[in-house]
Amino acid sequence: MFSFEVSHTNSAGARRGRLTTPHGTIETPAFMPVGTQATVKALRQEDLEELGACIILSNTYHLFLRPGHELIRKLGGLHKFMSWNRAILTDSGGYQVFSLSDLRKITDDGVRFRSHLDGAEHVLTPEKATEIQLALGSDIAMVLDECIETPAPRDRAEAALERTTAWAARARKYFLENSGQKVAPENEQWQFGIVQGATFADLRRESARQLLDLNFPGYAVGGLAVGEPHDVTCEMAAAVTALLPQDRPRYLMGVGRPEQLADYVVLGIDMMDCVLPTRAARHACLYTGNGRVLIKNARYAQDQNPIDENCSCSVCRRYTRAYLRHLFAAGELTAAILATHHNVHFYLDIMRQIREAIEFGNLANFSSALRTRYTAGSA
Repeated sequence: MFSFEVSHTNSAGARRGRLTTPHGTIETPAFMPVGTQATVKALRQEDLEELGACIILSNTYHLFLRPGHELIRKLGGLHKFMSWNRAILTDSGGYQVFSLSDLRKITDDGVRFRSHLDGAEHVLTPEKATEIQLALGSDIAMVLDECIETPAPRDRAEAALERTTAWAARARKYFLENSGQKVAPENEQWQFGIVQGATFADLRRESARQLLDLNFPGYAVGGLAVGEPHDVTCEMAAAVTALLPQDRPRYLMGVGRPEQLADYVVLGIDMMDCVLPTRAARHACLYTGNGRVLIKNARYAQDQNPIDENCSCSVCRRYTRAYLRHLFAAGELTAAILATHHNVHFYLDIMRQIREAIEFGNLANFSSALRTRYTAGSA
């Protein structure tokens, strides 16, 4: 029930394709809204469908702790539990464990950590992360990896690479032996490996080569967008994509800002995710084709224009900047709902325009124009 095909490429390496899953087809390159706890914050599933989201991301760590993967399995799997009939990717929890620096201990066996909810101790191994995701029944499951800080010394990066490969081999073995224990026949699952190597290009290439031996149907580039400059992110991603198979999807984890999305696509990336559009919306930062709008600013108190005059989302068709500013000033929940709807639409629409630009051979011009508008954007 899975397939991936590339329909267009340009001379720089950007790819236009189609990823087919048991829960629908995703046009690539694609942006995945983040629904950490089986929900994209401030949006209903109906809203996501209206926005045209074909795949969202949920989090193994959070769903393991609450409500628990066995409960979700009992209730028919994650799709049924959250009433979402389109595709879902679940990450392994590696990044969340990385962020719990005071509450976890990493060994070759796995990660022992204390829950941020109640302090209870848990152990997450490569096998356990795979077991949890099989129970959730996501379409795409990520292996457990070791994400490290940036900047990191070379010996630290080498050790994390070695551990990540060992964990990937264990996760792959467990998956192949147990993938028949799925929630329902339609819940076939693909498992992706994750390339690490910090900001050392040679280590990135070595990590990719080691993972290729495990024959994953797709590969992710992890451990980036954690504080390094944007050009370093691109350099590391380029080092990896040059080695990855042309016929398998490539996923750059945790990126990025609107004006950066096309940069990653040029590197041959097919999938991206980031909390930025939803998190920024909750903090009154709205994205437009002419830059950011910080809607709490006094200059918008009497502004009768939509957030973005060129945006076709339902929020821009109906509400004014003045009204959005009022909602944020009054602390109304509707403020986050409307702002999130717009920002997610904006990201998904950028990806739609990127796909069109690849088809028409115009990606470089599109990217340059967007970056120029953001450099001189609103405030």
